[in-house]
Amino acid sequence: MQNDKYNLSEALKKLKITSTDSTADSLEGCLDCLLQALAQNNTETSEKIQKSGVLQVFASLLMPQSSCTAKVANIIAEVARNEFMRNPCVDAGLIPPLVQLLNCKDQEVLLQTGRALGNICYDSHEGRNAVDHAGGAHIVVDHLRSLCSKTDPASEKLLTVFCGMLMNYSNENDTLQSQLINMGVIPTLVKLLGIHCQNAALTEMCLVAFGNLAELESSKEQFAYTNIAEELVKLFKKQIEHDKKEMIFEVLAPLAENDVIKLQLVEAGLVECLLEIVQKTVDSDKEDDIAELKTASDLMVLLLLGDESMQKLFEGGKGSVFQRVLSWIPSNSHQLQLAGALAIANFARNDGNCIHMVDNGIVQKLMDLLDRHVEDGNVTVQHAALSALRNLAIPVVNKAKMLSAGVAEAVLKFLRSEMPPVQFKLLGTLRMLIDAQAEAAEQLGKNVKLVERLVEWCEAKDHAGVMGESNRLLSALIRHSKSKDVIRTIVQSGGIKHLVTMATSEHVIMQNEALVALALIAALELVTAEKDLENAQLVQILHRLLSDDRSAPEIKYNSMVLICALIGSEPLQKEVQSMAFLEVVSKLRSHENKTVAQQASLTEQRLAVES
Repeated sequence: MQNDKYNLSEALKKLKITSTDSTADSLEGCLDCLLQALAQNNTETSEKIQKSGVLQVFASLLMPQSSCTAKVANIIAEVARNEFMRNPCVDAGLIPPLVQLLNCKDQEVLLQTGRALGNICYDSHEGRNAVDHAGGAHIVVDHLRSLCSKTDPASEKLLTVFCGMLMNYSNENDTLQSQLINMGVIPTLVKLLGIHCQNAALTEMCLVAFGNLAELESSKEQFAYTNIAEELVKLFKKQIEHDKKEMIFEVLAPLAENDVIKLQLVEAGLVECLLEIVQKTVDSDKEDDIAELKTASDLMVLLLLGDESMQKLFEGGKGSVFQRVLSWIPSNSHQLQLAGALAIANFARNDGNCIHMVDNGIVQKLMDLLDRHVEDGNVTVQHAALSALRNLAIPVVNKAKMLSAGVAEAVLKFLRSEMPPVQFKLLGTLRMLIDAQAEAAEQLGKNVKLVERLVEWCEAKDHAGVMGESNRLLSALIRHSKSKDVIRTIVQSGGIKHLVTMATSEHVIMQNEALVALALIAALELVTAEKDLENAQLVQILHRLLSDDRSAPEIKYNSMVLICALIGSEPLQKEVQSMAFLEVVSKLRSHENKTVAQQASLTEQRLAVES
C-alpha cells in the first residue's frame, strides 16, 4: 500500500514536469497509476490530485489527436464524482477542451468526455454555466439525434451517458431546461424511448430526463406533439417492479396536467392500467401497494379534470370506467373513497352528467359515505363528498330531488366541523340546494343552530372563503324564503350587521345579494330589524354607495329601492333626512342606465314627500 502512495505522488510529480514534452508511454503509465489509486480510494486520491496542481496540466492533455485523451477524461470523470472537486475542475479550465472533444469520432473518448461533463455538472451551478458557455449542450443533443436509431451496445451506452449528462446539466434549472426544449430535445428523447425500450439503463435515463423537463409548461406543448402517451403506457404495461412503475408515474403526473395529453393518455389505455392496479392493490397492506393505490387513483382523478377526457370516460353514464369508479365509494379504503368522491365531483361538471347521476342513485352513495365519516371522520373524504354533492346540486331539476333525498340533513351533520375546507363546502352545498327552493330555504332559515353557526362563521377573518360563503348563505335564506320567520331568526342571532357589511364587499354579486336581502328585511320586518340596521350604519353606507361613481348600476338601483323601504321607520327616516340624499338621488336622474334613472325619479318623489 505504501508503495502505491509513493507511486501516486511520483506519478503526480512526473505528470507536472513531463506533460509538455513527454513520450506517450511514460504519460500512459502515470495516468494508469492515477486511475488505479482512484479506484482504491477516490476521495483521498482526488484531494491529492487537487493539491498537486495537476488539474491545470490536464487541460493541455485533452488533445483530440492524443492517445491518452480518453484516460485523462476518465480521470476527470472519476475525480468529479466528489462535490469538492467540481469547482476546481471548472477553475482549471477543463470545460472548453472537454466540450471540444465532443466533436471527435472516437467512441471511447466521447463516452469518457460525456461522463466527465455530466459529473462536473451534477449539482454544480459553476459547472453548468461553464458547459452552457462553451456550447456543450447543443453538441450532445446533436449526438442524441444521430445516434438515436442505433441499437448496438456501444451506441446505447453512449446514449445513456449523454442522456445522463443533459439531465445533470438541466436538473432543477428552468433556464437550461428551456434551452434544451428549444433545441428540440423532447421529440428526440421520445423517439429514443420507443426504439430502446428493451434497454433498462437507457429507459431509466429517458424517464428521469422527462420527469425533469415535464415540470415546465412549455415542455407540455412539445410533449403533446409526440407519441409520449402511447410510449409511456406501453412501457408501463411491461413493468413488474414497484420502483419502475413509480418512475413512470412521476413523469405521467406532471404531463397529465395538460388537457391534450390527458386525452392522449386515455386513448392510449392508461385508465385500464390504473383500474387494474387499484384492483390488485386495494386489499393489500404492503407499503408499496398502498403507495401504488394512491398514485393510481390520484392519477385517475387528474385525468378526469380535462373536459374531453372526462366526457369520453363518462360515456353517457354507461361507461365501464364510470361504473368502476362508482364502486370505489363504498370501499373500505379511505384513499379509494376519496378518489371516488373526487371523480364524481369531476364527472359532475356539466348539467347532463349531473342529472344522469342523480337519477341513477349517486346521491345515496355519497350520503352513505358521509355517514361513515361524521364522527371524527377523514377530513379529505368529507371535503370531497361535499364537493361532489355541491356540483350535483347545480342543475335546477336536481335540487328538489336532492332535498327530498335528505341531502340537507346529511350535510347539516357537519355543522360542528372545525375544518375550514369542510365548512366551505358545506356552505356551498346548502346555498346551491336552496336556490329558488322557498320551502327548503324557510326550513333551514328557521334552524337556529344553523343560523347561529353562520353568524359565527361570518366573523372567520382568517378564512375569507368561509366568511364569504356564510354571508352569501345568510342572504340566500332570506332571498329564497321571503319569510318573516327566517328574518326574525336572523335578527335574533345577530346576523343583520353581517348583511350590512356584505353590502360593502368588493364583489358586486355579493353586494347585490346583500342589498336584495336587506330590502326584503325592510319590507317584511322593518320594526324588528330597525335597531340593528341603525347600529350597523346602513344609511351612511347607502349614501356612500350612491355617491360613488364606481358603484355598478344594479348597486345604485337596489340602494335606492332600499332607501325607499327604510323611510318607513322613524329613526331611520331621520338619518336619511340628516344626510343630503335628495342631492345625490337627483343627480342620478340623468344616469345613462334607464332603470337607474327611473328609480332615481321615484326615489326623489318619495324623499320629497317624506321631508
